[in-house]
Amino acid sequence: MSRIDRIRGTGLPLRGDDVDTDRIIPARYLKAVTFEGLGEHAFEDDRIALAGAHPFDSPRFAGATILLVNRNFGCGSSREHAPQALYRRSLRAVVGEGFSEIFFGNSVALGLPCVTVSRDDAAALQELVEREPATELVVDLEAQRLTAGAFEAAVTMPAAARDAFITGRWDGLNLLLDRFEDVRAVAQRLEGQ
Repeated sequence: MSRIDRIRGTGLPLRGDDVDTDRIIPARYLKAVTFEGLGEHAFEDDRIALAGAHPFDSPRFAGATILLVNRNFGCGSSREHAPQALYRRSLRAVVGEGFSEIFFGNSVALGLPCVTVSRDDAAALQELVEREPATELVVDLEAQRLTAGAFEAAVTMPAAARDAFITGRWDGLNLLLDRFEDVRAVAQRLEGQ
């Protein structure tokens, strides 16, 4: 099992409330048999419309691993492709004012922590990273703190999700594989009924 208790890296500010999953990954990419390559298409329509002025296209934020968002991020349809696209874009945490419940659940299942901060802290973080893109951010799930240079903020996430990340139980597939003999025994018992 893979624990996720601390995520560190640079930030990528993405301003705007109610960013839906259709914007995160356009529907035309839902036909893919695997999630491979989705990262390059994250926010593709927004990026085309902004002709290179989208934060995902900015060299200032190249290599960022922590996405900074606002209210109700990931709303809309329940597609799991949205967090997959972000994860495959090398993002390893999302910090924002709030998340759609389904987006949040799909992110947990993938190992992509989404932590909540206050509106003021979200704005301050986005401004800080826009001003100083090389600032290292540290999201500490155990301490429920985010630090970015001298800036600090409290972060929250539902206790069950936080515990799953800290203990490594977020990874359902590996939990099953670690106890595969138990799974096999239950399957055989059910076949005999």
